[in-house]
Amino acid sequence: MDPKPFSSPVRFETGIGQFRIVATTQEAARVLLMNWPVDEGEAYFAARQACLDALEGEIPAEMARAAFVEACDEAGMYVMQ
Repeated sequence: MDPKPFSSPVRFETGIGQFRIVATTQEAARVLLMNWPVDEGEAYFAARQACLDALEGEIPAEMARAAFVEACDEAGMYVMQ
């Protein structure tokens, strides 16, 4: 399966002074499904769906990236630009 790379990676804070970098839609989906700090929220569910849709070729990877960044914001995680 094509991991659908983002045009630029998303670097976000997972804890005080701890960051993680996600560079593909596949990796973002895995993080959302297995390692997300909350399991609810409109942006969270939208990001999960967007990642799955991008992996199936229904939407561009950049739409999934934008949804992932919104889910980070919703979860209170700082995203480095």
